Amino acid sequence: MTTGRFAGAVSKDPGDRLAAGAASAVWSAVRALAAGGMVIVADDVERENEGDLVMAAEFATVDDLDFLVRYSTGIICVPMLGDRLDALRLPPMVRDNEDTHDTAFTVSVDHRSTTTGVSAVDRSRTIRALADPRAAATDFRRPGHVFPLRYREGGVLSRPGHTEASIDLLRLAGLSEVAVIGEIVGAAGQMAHGPELAAFAREHNLPMLTVADLIEYRRATERLVALAGSSWLPTRFGEFRAHAYRSLVDGTEHLALVMGDVHDPARSEILVRMHSECLTGDVVGSLRCDCGTQFERALTEIATEGCGVMVYLRGHEGRGIGLGYKLRAYTLQESGRDTVDANTDLGLPVDARTYEVGASILAALGISRVRLITNNPAKCVELEQRGIAVAERVSLPSTVTESNLSYLRAKRDRMGHKLDLPEPPHDRQVLVDLLN
Repeated sequence: MTTGRFAGAVSKDPGDRLAAGAASAVWSAVRALAAGGMVIVADDVERENEGDLVMAAEFATVDDLDFLVRYSTGIICVPMLGDRLDALRLPPMVRDNEDTHDTAFTVSVDHRSTTTGVSAVDRSRTIRALADPRAAATDFRRPGHVFPLRYREGGVLSRPGHTEASIDLLRLAGLSEVAVIGEIVGAAGQMAHGPELAAFAREHNLPMLTVADLIEYRRATERLVALAGSSWLPTRFGEFRAHAYRSLVDGTEHLALVMGDVHDPARSEILVRMHSECLTGDVVGSLRCDCGTQFERALTEIATEGCGVMVYLRGHEGRGIGLGYKLRAYTLQESGRDTVDANTDLGLPVDARTYEVGASILAALGISRVRLITNNPAKCVELEQRGIAVAERVSLPSTVTESNLSYLRAKRDRMGHKLDLPEPPHDRQVLVDLLN
């Protein structure tokens, strides 16, 4: 049975938070794997855009390996947990990994009972030995013809690859966390994609799902945070109960400031601000954005109401691109690019933030229905998708300056934020009036 588990609780009934197609695809695959069968996992069209045959290593027979070798590249990989690889003394294949998708190959192995190690019989024996918890490092020769892969903790939520997808599926199936995967080759000798993968799945009666299905399932059904610490925190806005929540995906710690009794039956909807970390705006008082004033105004709104929650999401600097890239984007903005074009010019997403961790923090606080302080309707939509009902979007006035007007216009005109801003040709006079 499994030696590890997702850190958050897993529910088999995601309800309205999850598209039926994703849930059905995931559980069809889980049932097939639990029965000793194979499934096909396809990754994103913008990544490898390929499909892998996947099965549990503990069930891998000679016939299974023959099938895998026949329809794949012939390179058979075995995703495993890091602690098990360490116990077997299987270090990274290279010190500096230059793989395009950061696939974490270890040194290859053969079981010592094999001959050449390359036949289906020999590879099956090696794979079953890797899945055996009694196996020791001395049971294997290095190098060999089977390629272990190191699973990244957090699974598909931290790296959307076949390595992580295979282990995540085995965990859902309650199996030993050692998988077998091989990339499917198409009829023309190229990697199989899209319709060809679907046709292959039908021909061989194999369940098929995408990594995106699994990501959607996990985000909808797991609690992604754990409480790291709590304390009373007096502030100039009033007294809050401060809770630090650690992400179970990447270890980042986030803050929830809670004022009043958020479980009062008389309050059916809790006033909430989900604020993205902005060092330059929140701490330094930068005039290039409105983040600092939004942060303070939201805390004032919560204090005025006497009850509410400020969720401060770290790792969202520069809409998720990080401090360094944000400063580089500022330089591009100085030459006339707006906040959207500056990101794309750097080869970065316009907005890399997601709010599943914020939704999970609200769930951990026992909050399921909110009045959300935001000018961004997309944030309301994502929280709804994560199981948090948004009863009302509460607008938050922005402080307009000469330094942030272009930024705010781009947020309104190109990112859908609801903002009331001065318009040319009278915007300079309006700014003077606003600042006086």
